[in-house]
Amino acid sequence: MKLDILAIGAHPDDVELGCGATLAKEINNGKKVGILDLTRGELGTRGSAEIRDKEAGKAAKILGASVRLNLEFADGFFVNNAASQLEVIKILRKYQPDIVLCNAVDDRHIDHAKGSRLASDACFLSGLARIETIFEGNHQKAWRPKQVYHYIQWKHITPDVVVDVSGFIEKKLEAVFAYASQFHRENAVEPETPISSTNFRDSITYRAQDLGRLIGVAHGEGFTAERYVAVDSLFKLQ
Repeated sequence: MKLDILAIGAHPDDVELGCGATLAKEINNGKKVGILDLTRGELGTRGSAEIRDKEAGKAAKILGASVRLNLEFADGFFVNNAASQLEVIKILRKYQPDIVLCNAVDDRHIDHAKGSRLASDACFLSGLARIETIFEGNHQKAWRPKQVYHYIQWKHITPDVVVDVSGFIEKKLEAVFAYASQFHRENAVEPETPISSTNFRDSITYRAQDLGRLIGVAHGEGFTAERYVAVDSLFKLQ
């Protein structure tokens, strides 16, 4: 199965928070979308890896993703080295996505920047024919995505591209809150975390509203790009 988009996140819920509405929109437009989680989020203060596994599966179904995989790297301790890069390369070559969406280039959580760099490096290396990989017993051909975009997470980063996701914010919120263990719940007994507050919950919507305001639509999701974004015509810009 070839994918149009592969969204990569260091933890389950990164993708939903960073680009969930964009994925929902593209899936609605008929694109095939996959999700790759690098870790199971086992160091999270709330919930457990097993709970996150179930939540991730539920969220993928809500969005309509064609496939969701987890490389089970060590949460908090994975590194951007040859071994990790090769595992990501195998997935890129198997599903041959045209576009990769990945973690923010800089963020509060150390895994986000690490995951960002790892995904970016793997996308480049995946296009080198002399790097040999075998997946499920098959020798793989080189493949490099046409574009790599980085979604925005905790920190405010000025986007290079803002996607109009008007009409898809509710689907994003449904997918995000499939991770019931991680976010605000009335009468919850787990310790508070930066993302379990009502302030963070509300920020998901008001950030999308603000980006939408800046491009003249209801809601937007922002991305940074690794290279110039080409357009066919200025008249296709909003």
